[in-house]
Amino acid sequence: MPPKDSSRRIGLARALSKLGYCSRSQASDLIRAGRVSLNGRTCRDPETRVRSARDRIEVDGQELAAHAKVYLMLNKPRGVVTTASDEKGRETVYSCLDQGFPWIAPVGRLDKASEGLLLLTNDSAWAARVLAPETHLDKTSHVPIGAVADAPLLDSIARGVRADDGSFLRAKHAQVLRGGEKNTWLEIVLDEGKNRHIRRMLAALGIDVLRLLRVAVGPLALGSLPKGSWRRLTDKDKQALDRALRQQSAVGAGHQRQAAQADRRRRSARRRR
Repeated sequence: MPPKDSSRRIGLARALSKLGYCSRSQASDLIRAGRVSLNGRTCRDPETRVRSARDRIEVDGQELAAHAKVYLMLNKPRGVVTTASDEKGRETVYSCLDQGFPWIAPVGRLDKASEGLLLLTNDSAWAARVLAPETHLDKTSHVPIGAVADAPLLDSIARGVRADDGSFLRAKHAQVLRGGEKNTWLEIVLDEGKNRHIRRMLAALGIDVLRLLRVAVGPLALGSLPKGSWRRLTDKDKQALDRALRQQSAVGAGHQRQAAQADRRRRSARRRR
C-alpha cells in the first residue's frame, strides 16, 4: 500500500527526496540540470506538482521507485562533520557507513567536536517529527566541564541564560554524574535543540566544555555501540521512539492549549478593567 500522502500533489524535488533518492536541494540541482523527466518529458522546474504514486519520474533515464525505509543509529566520532559533503574536504559521518544504502540523511546535527548518538534515515517525514520543536523529545548528553559544579550552577542551567546573540538557552534537567578537584561530568537533558545549544549555554556561564557525548534520544540509548559504528534500529527501538513522539506531542499540545486559555483570560481581564 502506498503512503497516505502518495496521491497528494507535491513538488518534484520533494518527491525525489521522499522516494529516498537524494536530498531536496540535490534534487533541485538535478532537475535544473535537465537530468529529470516526468512522464517521459524533461522537467526543469523543481516545484512542478506531481503525484509520486502515479507519475513516472526518471533520473538519467532510470525510473525511480520508493526505497524501503531505513533507520540507523551511529556513534559519531569526534572530528567528523554531519553533512553529505564538505567544502573544506573534512571527513563526514558518511565515511562511517557501508556502501549500498539508499540516500539517507542525519536527523539533526552534532557539531564537529561533539560525538555520540546520531540518527540517520531516508524517512524525511519521520525525521521532521523527531526534530519538530513541539515534540520536545529529550536529548541526553554527558558533558565533562572544566569546573567544579555546584548547586547554583545546576540551577542556572535549568533556569536558563542569555547567550551573546541574545537567544535564551536552558536545559530541561542537569545533574552531576561524577566530580573531581577541577572537573565535573554533567548529565544534561534538552527538550529543545538550538545550534550548539549546550556549548553556548555553558559559555554564557563562563564554563569550558571539555567533551560532549550524546548518549540518548528519547528512550533510545547509545549503549555499547562502538565509536564510529552504526546499527539499524530494531522494530522495538522504532516503536519506542514513535510512542515517545506521540506522548510528547500530546503533552506539547496540552501546554499550548493551557497557554492559549491563559492568554484569553488575560485579555478578558484587561477588557473588564
